[in-house]
Amino acid sequence: MISGVPPADVPIPRAVSHAARGAAVRPVWRNERGGLTVEIGTGPRRRFVKWAPAGSGLDLSAEVARLRWAAPFTPVPRVLEHGADADGAWLVTAALPGESAVTDRWTARPVTAATAIGRGLRALHDRLPVDTCPFSWSAPERVAVVRRLYAAGRLDPTRWSPPHAALGPREALARLADIPDVDKLVVCHGDACAPNTLIDDAGAWSGHVDLGSLGLADRWADLAVAAWSLEWNYGPGFDRVLLDAYGVAPDPERIAYYRLLWDLCP
Repeated sequence: MISGVPPADVPIPRAVSHAARGAAVRPVWRNERGGLTVEIGTGPRRRFVKWAPAGSGLDLSAEVARLRWAAPFTPVPRVLEHGADADGAWLVTAALPGESAVTDRWTARPVTAATAIGRGLRALHDRLPVDTCPFSWSAPERVAVVRRLYAAGRLDPTRWSPPHAALGPREALARLADIPDVDKLVVCHGDACAPNTLIDDAGAWSGHVDLGSLGLADRWADLAVAAWSLEWNYGPGFDRVLLDAYGVAPDPERIAYYRLLWDLCP
């Protein structure tokens, strides 16, 4: 399964229908693990439901904790309710202003979108307090996860980007062992791909969503993947727009490292 906008007739889980309480339901995203995000209602009562099927490995309780921690500092969805049953888990949040950076309006204006993503990521990194963050997304911890996957025979190079797949698991692990020094420790988003920045009608960032992996890490763990995602969503050539908007020069070594780590351990 590939992440993207699902068909309008995608089956709606029972918990999502219950959360809608009779309001209109519109599926907006389905991820590669079968998780579904649904928009409910319109106007001031508009909200979103994230649903993760049982056994998917998606931990919505982790996102609840991170959203509640981050909310006093930066625009993130406000948690309204959450729960779980035998079928899966769900998280209901209030809507933020703006729309995803990968809607048709912004894919047609990639420079505006890339600028908003870069400025939004810089604001997130500047606003979230490192000293009091209880969460981690560090490279050593993520590399340890990759090693466990390798030991269990669960690394699948066919799912990696072509340059990384050509390395093979042993060479990839060897490269990941050489972790770059931290350039700047920040509270990272953890999935700073383009769809997770919201953009308002004026073309400015207005918030961030999908913060289930938020935690302390080198800022390049976010920057490398955010810039990479522009190519997936808008085509090549917009990396420098994002980095300029963030206010940082390219760092080829850290970009290469964190993109490899993302491929093996997103």
